[in-house]
Amino acid sequence: MAERLPSDIARETLKQLALRRLAPTPDNFRALYDEISGNITPPPFPEGPLRQILRVIPGQTPPQKRLLDQFESAVGQKDWSALQSVLVGYAKLGAGTSVSSLDAASSPPASSSVAGAVPAAAAQPASVALIVPEELAEQMARLVEHTLHGLSSDDARVHLLGEQLVQFLRQPAPPASTLQLMLANFGFRLSFAAEDQAAIRSMLLELLHMVFTNIASLSLDDRWLHGQAEALVTATAQPLTLRRLDDVQRRLKDVIFKQTEAKGRMIEAQEQMKEMLATFIERLSAMTQASSGYQDRMEHYAEQIAQASTLEEITPVLKEVVGATRTMALDSRVVRDELTDLRERTAQKQAEMARLQSELDKASAQARHDPLTGSLNRKGLDEVIEREIARAKRTETPLCVALLDVDNFKQINDRLGHDTGDAALVHLASVVREVMRPQDMLARYGGEEFVVVLPDTALPQGVEAMQRLQRELTTRFFLRNNEKILITFSAGVAQMTSTETATEAIRRADQSMYLAKRAGKNRVMAA
Repeated sequence: MAERLPSDIARETLKQLALRRLAPTPDNFRALYDEISGNITPPPFPEGPLRQILRVIPGQTPPQKRLLDQFESAVGQKDWSALQSVLVGYAKLGAGTSVSSLDAASSPPASSSVAGAVPAAAAQPASVALIVPEELAEQMARLVEHTLHGLSSDDARVHLLGEQLVQFLRQPAPPASTLQLMLANFGFRLSFAAEDQAAIRSMLLELLHMVFTNIASLSLDDRWLHGQAEALVTATAQPLTLRRLDDVQRRLKDVIFKQTEAKGRMIEAQEQMKEMLATFIERLSAMTQASSGYQDRMEHYAEQIAQASTLEEITPVLKEVVGATRTMALDSRVVRDELTDLRERTAQKQAEMARLQSELDKASAQARHDPLTGSLNRKGLDEVIEREIARAKRTETPLCVALLDVDNFKQINDRLGHDTGDAALVHLASVVREVMRPQDMLARYGGEEFVVVLPDTALPQGVEAMQRLQRELTTRFFLRNNEKILITFSAGVAQMTSTETATEAIRRADQSMYLAKRAGKNRVMAA
């Protein structure tokens, strides 16, 4: 029997697909083709899916890298037996085979050894495996869980590896060799997730900054909105921290409350002015109509007088003229009084709107910050320090407060004027913000006194921070009218105890500050 041509077999295959009412899929075509030809076509090598698997297989340790190279070579050569050997090698790694044993198994034996030397395999039996202590395994499981909570859900792979790692750590007696490999895989994926999170955070911060900047630029005539927008622009222009966000949130809540109240009264005043203006226009219109009617009547009376030939005919016309004139005068007097009253009320409303606008400006600038130095005011200090006390108790970390007072400030005011004194305080606040850490908070306590809140700081470090600030002030002269003025301060530092209040801690710092004053000024004393 002559061998059938492939084209004939293909035509017969298509005919059978139609007769059997099968979908013309590659699988159905291949099955019928094999049936008609009597041969079995080997399935195609799944190179594409295998290369996708190749991209996610871990390759951090030397054994993993070697197996990864073998995997890639097997896929390239379409060698199923080599691929099987690679998968068996990965299975041995997952089963806890040590790295050294895999290296020894894959390397050729040494041709000779030093006499009397003990082989490594004999020194430590292969059956002995290190076990991760239960307490350490639980701590690591919690660490992985907390890490997963902070990651985006977009990366399913890192979450899967993390969950598998947690389950492995919480099983009885987890082997250290397997933990090492699983940690390497998880850390490898985690590094990509961390980069993505950092990029997302940076982009989000940039987008927020752009939005707030545009809001500020589009609200040039709306100063109350400017106050909120500028606060948000300032917050997003600096490194983003939970403390800063919390402070901005609290400050904006207060600003919004004050501005909403004042804005409501301002809108009410504007509506009243609109009503008065409408009344004013209505009165003018009525006055115009009355004047027009009076003029028409006067022209009519003039025609009657021109046509009269006797005094008796003129007399009644004159009476009507006098009556119309008297009515016109009375109407004019009433309208004049109403317009005068409207003018006075309009002036009052304008003054009230100016006052409300001033309140809005103050609400934007002085919610929780000192208008002169830009540091926190007493209200802002109370909120910040209470929050930091609660945080210090929750995390069991130290917290210090420092109270500093500008030395010889009265002499600066008396000799150079109060404007120079104010500028000196602004200079001091600016240097403090540049020198101190981002989490440290500066507040104007009153006059020339400032309080610095130092989270995560013990007493010796708090004293050292204030001394460092003093050294910085000596290198940054305050220039006024071409005169260099050295600004110094005396400070007291107190570390919060678990039982005292913020007022008590500041009082202790204040007492130490006075000791520093009496000791010669420009000093720092620990409470």
